[in-house]
Amino acid sequence: MKKVEEVMVRFRLLACMACCLAAAAPAGAHPPRPRDQDVAFRGTRDGRFMPLRAIEARIVPRLPGFDYLGPELDAEAARYRLKFMRGSQVVWIDVDARTGEIIARSGF
Repeated sequence: MKKVEEVMVRFRLLACMACCLAAAAPAGAHPPRPRDQDVAFRGTRDGRFMPLRAIEARIVPRLPGFDYLGPELDAEAARYRLKFMRGSQVVWIDVDARTGEIIARSGF
C-alpha cells in the first residue's frame, strides 16, 4: 500500500509541475511589447524624437480653454497624439515626434 501512495504523490507532483510549466510559457507566446514611455525615452535619448515636454510646451498653449488629458505615442509613425477636452468635445492633435510640428487635427 505504501508503494501505491508514493506513486500517487509523485504523479500529483509531476502533474502540478507540468501545469505550472504550461502556464509559465504558453506555446507561440510573443515577447512583451515595449512600453510607450520606454520607446519614447530611447527615441529622445537617441535624438530621433523631441522631448515630449518640449512638444507639449509648444502645443498646449495653442488650445486655451481645453483641458490637456495626455499623449499617446505611435513610435512606428514617429507621431504623438495629444488629447484635449472641453466639455464633451474631444480634440486630438497629431504631432510629428521628430520635429514637433502639427500634422493632423480632429474633433474641431
